[in-house]
Amino acid sequence: MRGILCVSLVLCFQFSILNSVQAQQSKHVLFIGNSYTQVNNLPQMVADVAASMGDTLTYEENTPGGCTFSQHCSNQSMALIRQGGWDAVVLQEQSQYPSFPQSQVENEVFPYAQRLVDSVYAHGWCTEPMFYMTWGRENGDQQNAQFFPVLGTYEGMDSMLCLRYMQMASDNDASVCPVGRVWRYLRKNHGEINLYQSDGSHPSVEGSYAAACAFYTMLFHGDPEEITYGAGLEDATAQAIRSAVRRVVYDTLATWQRVPPAVQVLEVDTPQYMSCSFALDFIACDTVLCDWGDGTTEVLVPTTSNVRHLYADTGIYTLTFTAIRHCLTTTTIMMFHATEEPSEPQGINDVDEERVIISPNPASQTVQVTHPEAVAVELCSLDGRVQATQTPQGLSCTFNLANLPAGVYLIHIVLPRGSVERKLIVTH
Repeated sequence: MRGILCVSLVLCFQFSILNSVQAQQSKHVLFIGNSYTQVNNLPQMVADVAASMGDTLTYEENTPGGCTFSQHCSNQSMALIRQGGWDAVVLQEQSQYPSFPQSQVENEVFPYAQRLVDSVYAHGWCTEPMFYMTWGRENGDQQNAQFFPVLGTYEGMDSMLCLRYMQMASDNDASVCPVGRVWRYLRKNHGEINLYQSDGSHPSVEGSYAAACAFYTMLFHGDPEEITYGAGLEDATAQAIRSAVRRVVYDTLATWQRVPPAVQVLEVDTPQYMSCSFALDFIACDTVLCDWGDGTTEVLVPTTSNVRHLYADTGIYTLTFTAIRHCLTTTTIMMFHATEEPSEPQGINDVDEERVIISPNPASQTVQVTHPEAVAVELCSLDGRVQATQTPQGLSCTFNLANLPAGVYLIHIVLPRGSVERKLIVTH
């Protein structure tokens, strides 16, 4: 029996939008929305926040009062999107529409959100679409609560907005800036900070500052508690807002960002010495670049299910599978030991036999198997049927015996040059 030699030693995620923040970043961003974005000149406030961190934000905007996604699909916004060259495009729907009943949102909001995002990607493959999650009105949407009672309170309206913006982000491969979640945290923990203007809808300077810090964190991935620009607010107020953004946004960035592409590598065959074969599971990716570690590469598409590679020389090779989608990448690294097939069976010497440790034996609940060179360990019944297989982590591996009937079993330890077997007594 040959051992399993293709094992995953390291799984490295190199998700491009989660990379560590570098000094003096520059972003070119398009803001599409309405008065919630225009009031207090939010884009400029984000730029001021970025400047205080040594970063640069340049922007353009189209923010007519009360404008909806539907209207943005036929106004200047589409022309701005088609210009391309944006690092991100921020999309803010009219403040009430996403909170309406599901059937209404499916007809009046979702199709236009999709059209906008599709245009963003069509004119900028690497551009990040980012939905602007707004907030519930101070006392809910009393105007529409008679038709949809959940809107009668701030909490109800805010929850619906969060739900719908998260759905739009998920459905359209987009990120979301959770300004509404920051406001909710501040309302609960810092009620002394007034986030609203007198209309109970539009943001005060404090409310816009919370949005600006959230957008800076999403766009540049910097720690908001290090921001020095305070928008003219009292230091304690600005610091409380920055701390809220850190807790809600910065500490959980992956929650609000696009799902990273990934490829999972699964064994399908026992390696045949110089040949390695895998089944691949693609997750949210368009392409996978495969580097076999011997100077050869291969481009795979998501329809590929199995891959196989034959090595010309023996040795230990590093295999790299890079999953790609919209300029986002993750990398999975595997190790493969290519060995020559022996011309005749090779025996195991006494030293190999003595280095096997099975503890405890007899065993009732778990057993640990140790050998410094073990490649794989199998737990088999006396008739040869495999009950469980483990790949040693370090020098040993552990089997759970709780569900096995009491009796005598075989421990089969696969080594690079052969195998060793030991009997195990299971008692309960």
